[in-house]
Amino acid sequence: MAELQKFVDLTVEIITSDGRVIVGLLKGFDQTINVILSNCHERVYSENEGVEKMSLGLYIIRGDNIVLIGELDQERDASINLSEIRAAPINDITRR
Repeated sequence: MAELQKFVDLTVEIITSDGRVIVGLLKGFDQTINVILSNCHERVYSENEGVEKMSLGLYIIRGDNIVLIGELDQERDASINLSEIRAAPINDITRR
C-alpha cells in the first residue's frame, strides 16, 4: 500500500477486471485498495472509431475490481490524438 501512496494527487489510469479504462486524479484509497478518483473519465476503445471519453466526475472503484493502477504522464497523454486511435476493447477477465 505504501507504493500506492506516491500516486495520491496525481493523474492515474486504472484498468478494471471488466476491461474498463478509467483515468482520473487519485484522491485516496483504503487497506483493500478501494480508490477514490476525482475529475475522471472512462476511455472507451473501438476498432471502428476513435477513443470515446465518457465523463464520470467523482468515482469510487472497489479494490477487488482493479487489475492495474499506473501514473499517467499528462504531457505525453496530451500529445496523443485519441480520436485517431483504433483498438479492440480489453476483454472482461472475469468471464473466462
